[in-house]
Amino acid sequence: MHEKNQSEVARLREQIALEYQAASRVFHDFTPTAQHEFITKRQENIAACYEELKQFMSPQEAMILLTQVEAEVQETSSPLSGNTS
Repeated sequence: MHEKNQSEVARLREQIALEYQAASRVFHDFTPTAQHEFITKRQENIAACYEELKQFMSPQEAMILLTQVEAEVQETSSPLSGNTS
């Protein structure tokens, strides 16, 4: 059962990263009207992942994971990060 929990946490971690990446692209790919709705949807999806994560860890651990993923996504998508792809 422990392995299943780890794979679920990994799946949720990846989903959170994808949501943060999508939210960061909104400033380049969407019109101002669509931005708000799109970001709101990404936030709702991240909140749903957080609720799911709490099945596998404490709320504090889940929040730490969220902030770690957000920091990682910001670091890799920042123009100052050295990422030239």
